Amino acid sequence: MTEDTFWRLIDEGRAAAPGPDPDHLADHLVGLLSRGPVFMITGFAERLSEALYRLDRREYGEDLSSDVFLYTRAAVVADGRAAYEGVPADPVLFVPYAEEPIWAEPLLYVPDRAYEDFTGEEWQRRTRYSYESYSNRGGWTGGA
Repeated sequence: MTEDTFWRLIDEGRAAAPGPDPDHLADHLVGLLSRGPVFMITGFAERLSEALYRLDRREYGEDLSSDVFLYTRAAVVADGRAAYEGVPADPVLFVPYAEEPIWAEPLLYVPDRAYEDFTGEEWQRRTRYSYESYSNRGGWTGGA
C-alpha cells in the first residue's frame, strides 16, 4: 500500500465518522479493508505501524506512560496526514494531543479486525516496525 493510499483511507474514514470519534473511524476502516484483498490489509498495518513508529520520539513522549503515549500517537495519525506531518515539523503540535488525550486506541486493531473479517482467521500480525512505545531506539537516544 502506498503512503498516499493509506492517508486517503484515513481521510475517507474521518469524513465518514461523526466528529472526532476513533471508534467510528476504526469501524469505517475495517469496513473498507475487510473487502480485501489481504495485501491491502497487511499494507495498511505496515503503514500504520511505520507512522506510529516515526512518532515514537523522546520529545513527544518523555513524560507519558507507554499506553498513553501509544494511544496519543494513534490520535495524531487518526487526525490525518496534515496533523501527522505537522508534528515532526513543529513538535509543539503534539502537546494538545497529550494534554487533552483523545485516545485513538481502536485504530490499532483495524488491520486485525479486517483480516479476521476477510479470512475468517485470526491474524498473527508481524510488521516491519513496532508501534509499541519506546521501540524506536533512534527516537530515544540523546537529550530531548
